[in-house]
Amino acid sequence: MPPISRNLTSATLATLLVAGSLAPAPLTAAPAATASDKAPVDAASWQRADPAMDRFIADLMVKMTLDEKTGQLTLLTSNWESTGPTMRDSYKEDIRAGRVGAIFNAYTAKYTRELQALAVEGTRLKIPLLFGYDVIHGHRTIFPISLGEAASWDLQAIEKAARISAIEASAEGIHWTFSPMVDIARDPRWGRISEGAGEDVYLGSLIAKARVRGYQGGDLSRPDTILATAKHFAAYGAAQAGRDYHTVDISERTMRDVYLPPFKAAADAGAATFMTAFNEYDGVPASGSHYLLTDVLRKKWGFKGFVVTDYTSINEMVPHGYAKDLKQAGEQAMRAGVDMDMQGAVFMENLAKSVAEGKVDTARIDAAVKAILEMKYRLGLFDDPYRYADAAREKATIYKPAFLEAARDVARKSIVLLKNKDNVLPLAASAKSIAVIGPLGNSKEDMIGSWSAAGDRRTRPVTLLEGLQAGAPKGTTIAYAKGASYHFDDVGKTDGFAEALALAEKSDVIIAAMGEHWNMTGEAASRTSLDLPGNQQALLEALEKTGKPVILVLMSGRPNSIEWADANVDAILEAWYPGTMGGHAIADILYGRYNPSGKLPVTFPRTVGQVPIHYDMKNTGRPIELGAPGAKYVSRYLNTPNTPLYPFGYGLSYTSFTYSPVTLDRSKIRPGEPLTASVTVTNSGPRDGEEVVQLYVRDLVGSVTRPVKELKGFQKIGLKKGETRTVRFTLTDADLAFTRQDMSWGSEPGAFKLWIGPSSAEGSEASFELTE
Repeated sequence: MPPISRNLTSATLATLLVAGSLAPAPLTAAPAATASDKAPVDAASWQRADPAMDRFIADLMVKMTLDEKTGQLTLLTSNWESTGPTMRDSYKEDIRAGRVGAIFNAYTAKYTRELQALAVEGTRLKIPLLFGYDVIHGHRTIFPISLGEAASWDLQAIEKAARISAIEASAEGIHWTFSPMVDIARDPRWGRISEGAGEDVYLGSLIAKARVRGYQGGDLSRPDTILATAKHFAAYGAAQAGRDYHTVDISERTMRDVYLPPFKAAADAGAATFMTAFNEYDGVPASGSHYLLTDVLRKKWGFKGFVVTDYTSINEMVPHGYAKDLKQAGEQAMRAGVDMDMQGAVFMENLAKSVAEGKVDTARIDAAVKAILEMKYRLGLFDDPYRYADAAREKATIYKPAFLEAARDVARKSIVLLKNKDNVLPLAASAKSIAVIGPLGNSKEDMIGSWSAAGDRRTRPVTLLEGLQAGAPKGTTIAYAKGASYHFDDVGKTDGFAEALALAEKSDVIIAAMGEHWNMTGEAASRTSLDLPGNQQALLEALEKTGKPVILVLMSGRPNSIEWADANVDAILEAWYPGTMGGHAIADILYGRYNPSGKLPVTFPRTVGQVPIHYDMKNTGRPIELGAPGAKYVSRYLNTPNTPLYPFGYGLSYTSFTYSPVTLDRSKIRPGEPLTASVTVTNSGPRDGEEVVQLYVRDLVGSVTRPVKELKGFQKIGLKKGETRTVRFTLTDADLAFTRQDMSWGSEPGAFKLWIGPSSAEGSEASFELTE
């Protein structure tokens, strides 16, 4: 068999890692997060032609029976973990029989080597297995949840987190991650909002590219890379009522303008695989959608990788009412463009009969098999099927100190300062006694959140209490009382209140560590309320009555309704679920050793009754701004302002930044001409800090109505106190394009407004015109 170029044997790799002489695959520079980023994303190396590979796969497929081909189209879980409702216990027998080509939920060098041996030593054609796993925001070293990482607005940091995740996962035998989730999510009731980049198309698209680059690097033949999966294709984040697995009913224009662009970005960045969604689109379940999987993904976008279903989603087309039985569901999925069936065993059990009846074309099966075999070849598995299953490399790689430090750094960058009354933060030197109170104050399992892969929940995570104790200035005492519960059925209970309040009374400062239990977010974790669960709110109100400064450290996977806290407590930090090193990262912020720089990637509503609420909504014919104060017949609520509690892009700092008026180098542009918008930003506060300078645009009149504001660029800059810098953005008509009334893509001439500022709700304004 032809060797894979630039291949390192497992033994050589282990030696180099132990010696410390092999650096991780170099990071591709993240794209400039500005509207001037016009350079096309380079295709990943796996997309380049390889005649030797084509000959090898063609020769192999000639030897394959239909059953062996069907085996390559089958992905089954091991019995180590379950991420869905069914389990097939016979997976080892299926491997030996050549009935399965890929396994997920299996890791460690020892176990994956054991399973790989069943395939390459016990089957006729010795085709290696592909091992997949949900490496979402870290493998062993866990970074902040994906929504938290997005709050950093730091593409280099996000890419580095994915790179480290790939290095650790690949060291434990994993070839493939079911990440990134690039679904746009605008309903915080939906638990899986925690897995994505939030509500914005532009930011989400750039983050999708960064994560794909991080996982895959520039060369899949390197054994420290893993295949990325863009999921869930498509519009899963638009589930009605925010209820997981529920129906999606959106227009084609909304699909094109909002939900598809991050997937296109992932494809452009070279994502090797796509995963189908559980939901339907236009009445057709995604795993049976020829429109999505063939017309858009393959024909329009030119995708050359393979498509895997989500867990048993082919089977679920029967309860959807789209297929009468599993056999028909398998036929629909195969014809639509599905290549691999995750866990449902529908292809395994039915495909041969469908071929015999002429319901499925063998050419379609061959195309699917070829795409899967190509990825195995690109990864070097035909050359050395055990190259990822190396115990020495595993030992030398996981939880490396540099990885833990990177996790701490990303966590710091992800934390958002939402309120800081009278500069109560950072903690003053006079705060000699600090009370940490709340169910998330010393809970290791909650620090790493949902979808935390192989992360150790019990011993590895650094809690907030531990982080504060480790970093406390000399002479400072830190004490803890749980005080409250985050469990739903504990509403109204006051167990633990007395202990917590007694501690609060004798402390200088109260750190209220509150939020959601880690399994209240993620898959199958939708909520109808965004309030703090359990009896946390009651305790928080009691703590406020002590008169002591109260700092709320919020840990959750979604925006919560904290309007009372915003009005009453002294400071609020949104820490998300910050990961393995989260306690140290939060302490770095609280003690002032790191100046918070995070910005919200999602809008925080005042109340769940405002949902869905996002910054780039469209106007109505009766916007509230047109009415006099108290006007009735305008678009408004009777009891709540229209505005959110915290807008998209919002986040405070321990310093302050002053923006000059926006200047434009011209007031009119023609198609293809650049427009440069500039603003001068000054760090006018007492500390060095970072600011995310954001550019928004509004198309005032279009052939279809347009959003009131859209993010078109951002730059995260560091400024020393007193320093001033000019920040420039460049726009062309391509940045103003959308799906027009005739469903074509492009811009339209007309008047535009432009803002540059610190969030979607603030900024200096200018106007320009796009002419014919």
